[in-house]
Amino acid sequence: MAAREVDPMQTPRADSWALYHRAPMPMVTLFKTLDITPLMAIKERGYKLNMLLCWCVAQAAEATPEFRLLPVGDTLVQYDQLGVSVIVANDKGGLNSCDLPCLPDLEAFNQTYLELTARTRRDCADHELPDRMIVGTSSLVRYDIDGAANMYSGIFNNPFLIWSKYREEDGRALLPLSFQFHHVQMDGLGACAFLERLQEAVRETGRA
Repeated sequence: MAAREVDPMQTPRADSWALYHRAPMPMVTLFKTLDITPLMAIKERGYKLNMLLCWCVAQAAEATPEFRLLPVGDTLVQYDQLGVSVIVANDKGGLNSCDLPCLPDLEAFNQTYLELTARTRRDCADHELPDRMIVGTSSLVRYDIDGAANMYSGIFNNPFLIWSKYREEDGRALLPLSFQFHHVQMDGLGACAFLERLQEAVRETGRA
């Protein structure tokens, strides 16, 4: 089974569950500027920058144990598999989400990214992977902003990253982003560790 309900008090997140699962605003947002210079050279091989960023998010997420647990309503769900979601502008002028499976191979991830986002754009329908814990992403690459705090609906508790246009500074490509997460899922230290893994995934991808 890819996803199953677990007893929160029998997990490493027991204390956080007791403190925050009924909090009216349990989401926390951190801001970070990534140095994505290592991705610029590999981007020249024909890869989309957004795909490369999603790939790095996937690699960092796979190495983050806290992402295996997510509060869903009044339950805590444990996931065996993860995914990354992208927002796609569809052919009718609207927006749809497209879930992508986390894959261990860049070429396979790239092919899946291209195929699924094209289908989502054409079909004007969300593509969902309901048995995976999904890390949401949204790119506002046309705009130069310092960060964004996402809304909390009380329905979707998934972690979410938003980034905008990267800027060039002293020969480096710098990308401001925000990372929103549910406090039951992880603490600030765990979130910072994830962002450090994301930066390291960017470095490792650039070496490929």
